[in-house]
Amino acid sequence: MRIGLAGVGRIGAFHAETLRGLDFVDDLVVTDANADAAREVASRLGVRFAPDPASLLAAGVDGFVIAAATPAHAPLLRQGVEAGVPTFCEKPVAATLEETIELAKLAAGSEVPVHVGFQRRFDSGYQRLARAVQGGELGFVHSVRAATHDQAPPHASYIPTSGGLFRDCSVHDFDIIRFVTGREVVSVYATGANRGEPFFSEAGDVDTAAAVLTLDDDTLVVVTATRYNGGGHDVRLEVHGSRGAMAVGLDDSLAMRSAEEGVDFPKGPQHWSFMERFLPAYRAELTAFAEVARGDRPTPCTVEDALQAFRTAEACELSRREGRVVRLEEIETL
Repeated sequence: MRIGLAGVGRIGAFHAETLRGLDFVDDLVVTDANADAAREVASRLGVRFAPDPASLLAAGVDGFVIAAATPAHAPLLRQGVEAGVPTFCEKPVAATLEETIELAKLAAGSEVPVHVGFQRRFDSGYQRLARAVQGGELGFVHSVRAATHDQAPPHASYIPTSGGLFRDCSVHDFDIIRFVTGREVVSVYATGANRGEPFFSEAGDVDTAAAVLTLDDDTLVVVTATRYNGGGHDVRLEVHGSRGAMAVGLDDSLAMRSAEEGVDFPKGPQHWSFMERFLPAYRAELTAFAEVARGDRPTPCTVEDALQAFRTAEACELSRREGRVVRLEEIETL
């Protein structure tokens, strides 16, 4: 297959290397708003360079992968769909709720498949947990705990365009909670704080946040996020039910130490970034996209799925700002 990739920043260059190593990719074409950066990646990986997305799409690609900066996602996604090319887009598909709704309508009205990049759906631990929950292995689920704790914050220049901690980080938790439980969020109460660099406050953001979600079957979910987890990159999901409990991320890489005497778990080493933690999931995700592009399977994560996670993030941000419970029915949808 010939795959086109738009965006060679941190996640884009990572995807380029991943795609280059997958058996189904015979030809990779890369482009970026920074042409010099795209040429450098193309030269280093031995792949082709395109001067712009239009040239890339005109090169006869079988699939289009969008990994550019967030403000570019929506126009690039429209270009891919209008060109009739199966398209993979990193989350979020757009920077605003209104534009996300527009794109969900566009995708729903088109036969061109669009696959949104929520890589946790392709992690073996989350898939096992989803089977346990939805198969009744844990009995009825009464509570869930989700955590996305980055080891260190990104560069200050990233924060003003990130969308905020709930939309940038916790949105992964909101999506995987739907995936694992099969339920929808009906209300949220959220808060946040800043204990680190002042550039978070200056951008109207927080570096640490927490939210309590209520699902449509009255399951209670606690979600936490931070940019400052000095022990390492910590992503976990715990599900507690009437017949048992199960967790993802509870292994020797856990970025936490026990205070109990004689306990040497976890043995380490810790993960230090999401790219390291989820490398197998990213490979599985892009392989799944190839199957979507070939018509071998339906899209495993639609724009509408992305919209529902974004709506929860939007509700959490509103709750944080206004200090109140927000019902999801207050947030616009299709």
